[in-house]
Amino acid sequence: MKKRLAGFMVTGAMLALAAATPALAALAPGATAPAFTAKASQAGKQFNFSLADALKKGPVVVYFYPSAYTGGCDLEAHTFAANREKFDAAGATIIGVSADSIERLDTFSADPKYCAGKFPVASDTDVKIAHLYDLKAEAARSGLNDVRGATLDHAFIERTTFVIGRDGKIVAALSSETDHLRPDEHVKRSLAIVQKLQAGKAP
Repeated sequence: MKKRLAGFMVTGAMLALAAATPALAALAPGATAPAFTAKASQAGKQFNFSLADALKKGPVVVYFYPSAYTGGCDLEAHTFAANREKFDAAGATIIGVSADSIERLDTFSADPKYCAGKFPVASDTDVKIAHLYDLKAEAARSGLNDVRGATLDHAFIERTTFVIGRDGKIVAALSSETDHLRPDEHVKRSLAIVQKLQAGKAP
């Protein structure tokens, strides 16, 4: 019998992975954020996302998440979408990154219950971008379904949000694993940080 994957199951898998593999620490504030380009989708339309290009407009919130259409990730995407205008007002760009295929992200990015076409999500199927940021990724496991009943056959990247300043330096790294943040808290904290950056204050 196949299991249906919810947010708490992803967290449990990540904890098990942490116990079985050497600990990795996400890139810390002050480090230069690795530049990357990736195939992304917004409102179901694919394009090539460039971190360097996005930084020309202002700070960028790069949030890594385990999988589209799982409990915690759905909440996080919905919360980012609901607050997109506040990020816009702070001059910040949002980009989600997961190991989902671009085809899954075409649907997820347009889904009115989640991304709702408000911001792009990028596909990192080989987890190269995640590894650039020193993040762990659990290999795909058999027998897992998403909330729609579709089989999950991709890696799960640990839930971590980076706020990157316009100068390309990491301002903050928020981790569900080490900071014990709920998915929606990633949104609230990253929003508060970019608002402080806009006001010229240290986060």
